[in-house]
Amino acid sequence: MDGTKRSNIQIGVTVMIVQKQDQCSGKLTEGVVKRILTNSTEHPHGIKVMLESGIVGRVKEVTTPNLTIPQ
Repeated sequence: MDGTKRSNIQIGVTVMIVQKQDQCSGKLTEGVVKRILTNSTEHPHGIKVMLESGIVGRVKEVTTPNLTIPQ
């Protein structure tokens, strides 16, 4: 799933991010979203998030889709 739209990202989903220092190499880091740092609905380089490990980066891919809980 695309990481440029905030609606695709929720706290608790697993994502692949690129950290600032890895932008040139394109190295991706996998983790679980702890906080969403970008306020806008879209960002061309990916929504900025903080992972549970404390790493900050821009989402390139959402590996686990948003789960909706039935009521």
